[in-house]
Amino acid sequence: MSSARRSLLTATAAGTLLCALWFVPSANASQDATARTGTSESTAATVTQQAKALSEATSAATGDATRLADTGSPDTTPYVVGGTLFLAVGAGFVVYSVRRERLEF
Repeated sequence: MSSARRSLLTATAAGTLLCALWFVPSANASQDATARTGTSESTAATVTQQAKALSEATSAATGDATRLADTGSPDTTPYVVGGTLFLAVGAGFVVYSVRRERLEF
């Protein structure tokens, strides 16, 4: 198989993969308007009123009008190390393939 055909095949496979990933749905936390019923709207209103009352009671007790939850932050170290490792291995493969291709001629 010639080098030009191999490059074309690789480019086609990469393009196909990117097009397929384009259509992967995103995870949005939204609800369709048609799925709501009268009961869920009244329940949602009740829950909203309860949350507002609880928030007002908490802020009155602590003396702080606006207070955010302390959720912390995720430890991203493993992701950074893993991503760097995979990037280095991928770059190594590219360098190896270029060097190997030059030695063939």
